Amino acid sequence: MASLSVACGGSDSAGSKDGGSTNDGAGTGDAAHPDDAASGGDTAGMSDAMALDGMPLMDGGSTVTPQAVNLNSAGTYAIFSLTGISTVPTSAITGDMGVSPVKATAITGFSLMEDATKVFSTSTQVTGKVYAPDYSAPTPANVITAQNDMMTAYTDAAGRAPDVTELGAGNIGGRTLPRGVYKWSSSLLIPTTVTLAGSATDVWIFQIAQNLKLDNGMSVALTGGAVPEHVFWQVAGAVDIGTTAQFEGVVLCMTAIALETGASIHGRLMAQSAVTLESSTVVQPAN
Repeated sequence: MASLSVACGGSDSAGSKDGGSTNDGAGTGDAAHPDDAASGGDTAGMSDAMALDGMPLMDGGSTVTPQAVNLNSAGTYAIFSLTGISTVPTSAITGDMGVSPVKATAITGFSLMEDATKVFSTSTQVTGKVYAPDYSAPTPANVITAQNDMMTAYTDAAGRAPDVTELGAGNIGGRTLPRGVYKWSSSLLIPTTVTLAGSATDVWIFQIAQNLKLDNGMSVALTGGAVPEHVFWQVAGAVDIGTTAQFEGVVLCMTAIALETGASIHGRLMAQSAVTLESSTVVQPAN
């Protein structure tokens, strides 16, 4: 198979242990998706397409699961933003929210109620606590640490060596993807549901040089025991989760993240710019 892999430096963070895979196999072209042949195919050593016991065709993947990206203290938040979090009520957030370096006034639409300790705020839309650097100690130090940990996690995810490059020429709708590191030099579109198939120890890292778009009503589906805390979307551009769409995983975004009306995510939203919600649902993973 032709290789499109571009070596990217970067050390792996502590994460999950390698798990066995039944998704690996040899091939010389993606029979289900001929567009891969036009773009050069998947990286050498990975399976192009296979079907086992009637299971869907598998695209790309890795023979060894990547290590999970270590979020450190940023992993205690369902949403974290450097410039602000806004909602068109009513949204529902399960987990804590935080901002830094902006102040609490950059969190809008939540009708925040400052706790008597002045360490955090609450909201009827948030099952958790809301933190900002203008609250009382130890919150200022904690949110600065989380800010730095989020940036470190983004750099880590962006620096992993890819197993598969340019899959589907930036369109992965309808595909079933095993564990691995996937890289695109352009935007990534998910116009129809994409499935991530693997075990609870498998890890997916998606490196996207431009924007990420999940179309209205579509979803990222996890099967075989895969868990959202092991799915990482590193996006250099903006992220747009369409109306009523369902997303899975940890979003590490250099710019803005937008959840359209009725969109939901089982995961975390980590933005170096703003996070905007429109009657959206965010549920942080169990771990």
